[in-house]
Amino acid sequence: MSDRPLALVTGASTGIGYQLALECARNGFDLVIASDDGKIDAAASDMKAAGAETALAVTADLATTEGNDSVLTAARGLRRPIDALLANAGQGHGHAYLDQDWETIRQVIDTNVTGTCYLLHQVGREMRARGAGRILITGSIAGFTPGAFQAVYNATKAYLNSFSFALREELADTGVTVTLLEPGATETPFFERADMTDTKVGAAKKDDAKMVAEKAFASMMAGESDITTGFKNKVITAVSNVVPNELLAKAHRSMSEPGSAKS
Repeated sequence: MSDRPLALVTGASTGIGYQLALECARNGFDLVIASDDGKIDAAASDMKAAGAETALAVTADLATTEGNDSVLTAARGLRRPIDALLANAGQGHGHAYLDQDWETIRQVIDTNVTGTCYLLHQVGREMRARGAGRILITGSIAGFTPGAFQAVYNATKAYLNSFSFALREELADTGVTVTLLEPGATETPFFERADMTDTKVGAAKKDDAKMVAEKAFASMMAGESDITTGFKNKVITAVSNVVPNELLAKAHRSMSEPGSAKS
């Protein structure tokens, strides 16, 4: 059995999750990486090239208990504890709430909230029993703003933002740390998948996923409570604490309403 620490990263085939997994590989971790698409196998090869001795890829629907169980079974098959859980899997969906398909809405909620919480519950218990472990939860600055034309996604991130701080407090003095990542708009396939390429936020310049991951990994390893990447995003977060929610929702509409990129 290897004495290298093991990290489990979800949503690791592209974007922030992929870059988080690379950071783990470059810093001495072996990996179990999971996603719901076929790119995860190629990502595993990249992790080995970056320094991981073991990089186990699992294709799974992380919106389901069964999918998350398949990831846990694969990790436990390595007969090593999970030293770091980077819960990054997430989905978004644009357009007005009442115009969205219900099954898509439910998939977003189940991926971002239900599946994430289930995985955290399972791994978190194991970490607490050992008295050691690091958890990184990918929330978002979107969680501080009522997301007109992105209502469900923003609400799920508000849940994760709150949940992360609460879980951190519950695990104080246990040897398990919880860190919240609060990125802003980042250059990933997210906006294409969310059908938001015709929005102002979808068309705007975005943060670099590698930069976001580097800062997030460092914060997780330092056991910090949260990290908001980018000066602009820190300003947005500060403003959201003092501006009325009605005005925040109107501002969000101007960025996320379909066709806003042309206005």
